[in-house]
Amino acid sequence: MVISLAHLGPTGTNAETAAIAYAHWLEQQQGQKSILCPCPSIAQTLFAVAKGETQRAVVPVENSTEGSVATTLDTLWQLDDLKIQQELVLPISHALLSRGSSLEGIKTVYSHPQALAQCQSWLERHLPSVSLIPTNSTTEALSEINLQPTSGAIAAPRASKLYDLPILANHINDYPDNCTRFWVLERTPTTRGQSRVSLAFSVPENVPGVLVKPLEVLARRHINLSRIESRPTKRSLGEYLFFLDLEGSTENDCIPDALKELAGYTEVLKIFGSYSVVSFTQADIDRL
Repeated sequence: MVISLAHLGPTGTNAETAAIAYAHWLEQQQGQKSILCPCPSIAQTLFAVAKGETQRAVVPVENSTEGSVATTLDTLWQLDDLKIQQELVLPISHALLSRGSSLEGIKTVYSHPQALAQCQSWLERHLPSVSLIPTNSTTEALSEINLQPTSGAIAAPRASKLYDLPILANHINDYPDNCTRFWVLERTPTTRGQSRVSLAFSVPENVPGVLVKPLEVLARRHINLSRIESRPTKRSLGEYLFFLDLEGSTENDCIPDALKELAGYTEVLKIFGSYSVVSFTQADIDRL
């Protein structure tokens, strides 16, 4: 059986690179073949799996420079049947692609909001007066700039070859060690090699100390919290959801016990999955 992998398209996005890297890893580790299925947005990538249109989705969840990808977290909270199978960590490099002959001639730069933000300092130094236009993906506007020499797009260097567009400036991300976490999601939980647990919860009421008891549940059991952040519930101003990553496995008795107790201090508790982490180097990406 060939596994279908949804990802943010079109061809050349970092999400596609992550999906390709995962497909190669899956074939090497399990002998499993995959087919890639590009989607027009991150939300639609997740809904493709939820609706049964594809078997798995590969979506960005957190960047080392710009933090979490809000769309991924918000959409995942809406969906009750998606589980994290794997985490992928990929180095992310950005380039400015354009038909223009010099930076001085660039008036408009297109890209995904995350890519624009990851190159913010570079843009302020080299292109302080350009208009920045957000797009659904890093490659969405490449066909448009192909006809506009005064426009550029921030995308992965790989997109230069795919779309036959010159690189006007390379390695323009503000931090050289820029990397992104991606989650592979499916409608069934994984049972192999778990090392991290991700979850989210809402609280019954917005009162002082309401977050203390849930965190004490983890602290008493010496469970390390590697990430916590809040997102608005979208129901009322000042109400939040809390997203957490825990180090450990549900095969360890202390974590299932903690999750049971945690349910008593939360309004809604969602366990997104227990999974392992696979990290790729730039050399790995270059070989794809």
